[in-house]
Amino acid sequence: MTHITRRHFNRRLSEGLLGTAILAHSPLACAMGAKEREDRSLGIALVGLGGYSTYQLAPALQDTKFCHLAGIVTGTKAKEGIWASKYNIEEKNIYNYENFDSIAENEDIDIVYVVLPNSMHAEFSIRAAKAGKHVICEKPMAISVGECDEIIDACKRAGVKLGIGYRLHSEPYTQEIKKYVKEKTFGEVNYVMAEAAYRSRGNPGQWRLNKALSGGGALVNMGVYSIQSAIYGTGENPISVTAQEFSTRPEYFKDTDETITAQFEFPGGSMGNIFTSHNASANRLYASCTNGWFSLQPASTYIPLAGETSRGPIQFPNESQQKLQMDDFASHILHGTINRAPGEMGKRDMIIVEAIYKSIAEGNRKISLDLGKMGLV
Repeated sequence: MTHITRRHFNRRLSEGLLGTAILAHSPLACAMGAKEREDRSLGIALVGLGGYSTYQLAPALQDTKFCHLAGIVTGTKAKEGIWASKYNIEEKNIYNYENFDSIAENEDIDIVYVVLPNSMHAEFSIRAAKAGKHVICEKPMAISVGECDEIIDACKRAGVKLGIGYRLHSEPYTQEIKKYVKEKTFGEVNYVMAEAAYRSRGNPGQWRLNKALSGGGALVNMGVYSIQSAIYGTGENPISVTAQEFSTRPEYFKDTDETITAQFEFPGGSMGNIFTSHNASANRLYASCTNGWFSLQPASTYIPLAGETSRGPIQFPNESQQKLQMDDFASHILHGTINRAPGEMGKRDMIIVEAIYKSIAEGNRKISLDLGKMGLV
């Protein structure tokens, strides 16, 4: 143990491979001290500096407790100087897509957050894992179930942690809904409705409207929020889905789905309906129960969520969802707390997405789902 590096120590710690006795007596553990381990902040490198990184993730990382912005990966040279100046990023922590793999030698960076077009998620998540870095992969996890498996396998082989960018699992309104369902606060859930949609305007050449880059349209972008809401709104994974697709602006949505609705059956007998679109505005979760109801509106936006129940309002202080999400993942690595959005959750949602597309392709046929053993509600 005398030659173990700080980087190796923390990776082993995150894997749970160092026992209590070893932790207590290793020279590095003694040198670090319990308080230093508790206070340590993990360095995050953002891969892709689009709008989400610029306006949500980077600002959130200025307020996080267990992690901080340590590096960037960008294909745009001009952004290097702008970000380095704004966030005091060292030149050695700035990478492009070609030299990205050399990040393996950088001990300042513990976590790589992949914030690229969907078709690039698998490649850079796998490359990050091979570099020995923990991985946060933005949603949707990938553009196929097969790619999800490849990411999960790569992280397991490398012994690194994997999380999906499902920020809502870390914010208090969503956690309260999950608590209602688990504790049956309003009785059994009979019906759940989940909507997530916005109207796309402007550049028809944007990557979200290019299937080769996005893997799909509204369903893979906003629809995963609806799928997630329906699942934690019932506390169960669906056992079947029937879906429909609608298009009213085919001249704009030439390559991707515009509007999709789908109906879920759940093993406990409840029913669900989801709606997602790139051509309408909607953001709501509603559940009817045997002894009341609960609702979030908005249910999945970056702005503060709002909630009501048959007994009164749901109210929590506002905090950055991205801050809470990234701190939760860093705490999972450092302290062994729960991984609120593991890779298997991203895979489960892609299984559902593929089933929805299959239902539509086969004339709105009901598609059975076998997700019972996955848990992950």
